[in-house]
Amino acid sequence: MHEQQHAVVTGCSSGIGRAIAERLLSEGWRVTGLSRRETDLGDRFSWCHADLADPHSVADAVTGLAPASALVHAAGLQRTGRLGGLDTAALQEMFAVHVAAASVLADTLVPSMPDGGRIVLLGSRTAAGAAGKSHYAATKAALLGLGRSWAKELAPRRITVNVVSPGPTDTPMLSDPRRAEVPPVSTPLGHLVDPDDVAALVAFLIGPHGGSITGQDYVICAGASL
Repeated sequence: MHEQQHAVVTGCSSGIGRAIAERLLSEGWRVTGLSRRETDLGDRFSWCHADLADPHSVADAVTGLAPASALVHAAGLQRTGRLGGLDTAALQEMFAVHVAAASVLADTLVPSMPDGGRIVLLGSRTAAGAAGKSHYAATKAALLGLGRSWAKELAPRRITVNVVSPGPTDTPMLSDPRRAEVPPVSTPLGHLVDPDDVAALVAFLIGPHGGSITGQDYVICAGASL
């Protein structure tokens, strides 16, 4: 990938977002990372502070950036809860990070994105539904609607939009005590999803051979959805 290609990646301080940023840097991309925690990934990496739960913070972080050839929205969080004990504040926080932030990012960056650009949204296998994760599932399912709608809207500009939906992935979020009520499922392959595997799929979709793929949802779950 030519060094002048520029990707904006959210959630770059840890987990899947960091793995994606590192993968793109290794392939020659320039990467602007957005996160609350300062991150330094070396040459060709620039960090911008952004609270993904605050749409104004997201807009401020990306306004004025150099045109982005790719947008990867990987930031996320998970709060669990069962009926009778659902937390509307947790729903609002997840919706802000997963859906509102994606909307602000695309609305700000796409007008200057070159034709043939790429957008990847990080969804979740859980979007299909999971007991105790209804709010999380709802916000991730919303990304499927955004992705397919934007794919249709941007097809004349050859900008592709896809969703990558991991299953249980070996990241710090998996051990967050705020999701302890619903432990991760076991996988038929016997291991958690490797963040580097997710990053490799994202790199393919935003790379030169991803130009014929748009409006799709790619589940990478070590067989958990079987």
